Amino acid sequence: MSLLVAAVGWAGAALLLAAYALASAGRLPAAGPAFQSLNLSGAAALTVNGAYHHAWPSAVLNIVWIVIGLTALTIRRTPHVP
Repeated sequence: MSLLVAAVGWAGAALLLAAYALASAGRLPAAGPAFQSLNLSGAAALTVNGAYHHAWPSAVLNIVWIVIGLTALTIRRTPHVP
């Protein structure tokens, strides 16, 4: 189980870094759904890893990261009515 959780954590870190690198390089719009999806996936994986290791500050940070990403995706999909 520990090996699986470690693999999930490394995958989550890779997803977050990929999102940041692609957005920083201008290859992925930072406000777009692909960026938010990469961030959400990475944060979810790191939440699992942090909770398993009882690293609560990291786990809570990633839960907040997920809420921010979900909010950004929801706001972008909700039509704005003047």
